[in-house]
Amino acid sequence: MAEIIRMPRMSDTMEEGNIVEWLKEEGDEVEPGDILAEVETDKATMELESYHEGVLLHIGVKEGAVPVNAVIAVIGEEGEDYKSQLKEAKSESQEGSEDTKEEAGSNKEKDKSDESSSQNQKDSDSEAPGDNEPSTSSTDDTKRIKASPLAKKMADENDLPLKDIQGSGDQGRIVKRDIESYLEKSKAQPSRATSPVSEMASAEAEEMPISQMRKTIARRLSESKFSAPHFYLTSTIDMDASIAARSKINEMADTKVSFNDLVVKAAAMALRKHSMVNASWMEDKIVKHAEINVGVAVAVDEGLLVPVIRNTDLKSLTQINEEVKEKAGRARERKLSTEEMSGNTFTISNLGMFDIDEFTAIINPPDACILAVGSIQELPVVKDGAIQVGHQMKVTLSCDHRIVDGVTGAKFLQTFKALLEEPLRMIV
Repeated sequence: MAEIIRMPRMSDTMEEGNIVEWLKEEGDEVEPGDILAEVETDKATMELESYHEGVLLHIGVKEGAVPVNAVIAVIGEEGEDYKSQLKEAKSESQEGSEDTKEEAGSNKEKDKSDESSSQNQKDSDSEAPGDNEPSTSSTDDTKRIKASPLAKKMADENDLPLKDIQGSGDQGRIVKRDIESYLEKSKAQPSRATSPVSEMASAEAEEMPISQMRKTIARRLSESKFSAPHFYLTSTIDMDASIAARSKINEMADTKVSFNDLVVKAAAMALRKHSMVNASWMEDKIVKHAEINVGVAVAVDEGLLVPVIRNTDLKSLTQINEEVKEKAGRARERKLSTEEMSGNTFTISNLGMFDIDEFTAIINPPDACILAVGSIQELPVVKDGAIQVGHQMKVTLSCDHRIVDGVTGAKFLQTFKALLEEPLRMIV
């Protein structure tokens, strides 16, 4: 019996998948483990694996967006009649879709009914009792506008609405001078729609299709920003000791450590001391995570991906460097698995390499906080009562006030700052 292949749910937030390319063609033999196609999900481009043996008899969707559980292919024995089975499977998918549409339509009709009732009530309320004058339509109002034949002709030639022109003749009659005056005002205030700047903007506009990743980023960050009450704490860190320590480490180690590695390690160690920052809001409870899994935001063409470094506090600086570098590379190629981008308990977003002094970031659900890291700046600072050149870095902690209070976030930043200002504490 032929096997109907449906679009699987490849991540917990996936609602549809975008078929990028089929790696098998109709008529090709397929074995379990073979890759049938590449599918773009809301998080990554993933491989659609076959769990069946046989021949690829039918490809339902060559490319494009497909809802989860929709039919995309059929695998069976060569020459097998699968059409009745395919028709039945498509019918089941369509029934599910129709049920959803019917429910949405029912809600829409209800909204229309409520709106109609509301409007009828408004109309009823607006009628004054004892008002015996019959209502007149807008057409009748237009016909009753008084204008000279010449004024009407000029208005028609220039496509002017008579109802917008104030008449200066007898009993408000519109005459030639009123039309001329209206035209003068129109020339003095040209419409934006016909301005050269507007036409240029329109000519240069480009419509871009929204990818599954961009849709998910928009939805998740909107939910985070508008459901989690954000507040922000900014701290300035003296990076002189970290700069010196990094130079010493890189002289001795084969793997070159970056400043971002120091930031990730310091954050992980501070999280171990301040467990509420390493927590998640679950509506009816707060979960304080036993593991410290730091997500490191990586920029890709369509937005941000967040590879997760698991048990970050237990790893050395060189281990963190190697893992971040390897996962960031695969993130840019959209080759990370869903598991490698889930399970984060804290997130770091570093824009220092783009010469950004400081910024605020939106919390990455389900984390309680996200740390925004700016660039290291060479500035005049006061040390031991004297002005000298120093290196400073600003960081901003975005906190979910449902979980983290101001004092809790401040104490976390104090610990984080102390670790970077005395980096030997991260090594011994």
